[in-house]
Amino acid sequence: MTNQTNDNLPEKSCSIERLVTIEADVEKVLNGEKTATRRNGVYAHPGEIMVLKYKEFKVDAVYAQTLGEMTDEDAKTEGYTSMEDYKESILALHPKMPWIPKMSVWVHEFSPVKK
Repeated sequence: MTNQTNDNLPEKSCSIERLVTIEADVEKVLNGEKTATRRNGVYAHPGEIMVLKYKEFKVDAVYAQTLGEMTDEDAKTEGYTSMEDYKESILALHPKMPWIPKMSVWVHEFSPVKK
């Protein structure tokens, strides 16, 4: 797991507006229960601002990680109680997707913007 600067990141495959879209996840972010999300592409670069229900969150870090490297602590940053809970949720969202430990994802870590 390595933090990367914008210069080392690939081009974005989607816009930051698509980073957190599921209503339950939006609520977890707003409640401080979710401080990271994993995607199969880069949706934001460090320093960008994500707006959820008029509240701003700054992307602090973006880095690659394999699903097999994830820990219970990583699952907690996603708003889940354990890796098993996270895995079940992801597979329910993507029913035909197999869980492949070597599959690489992009971790986007964020925090509320303090005003």
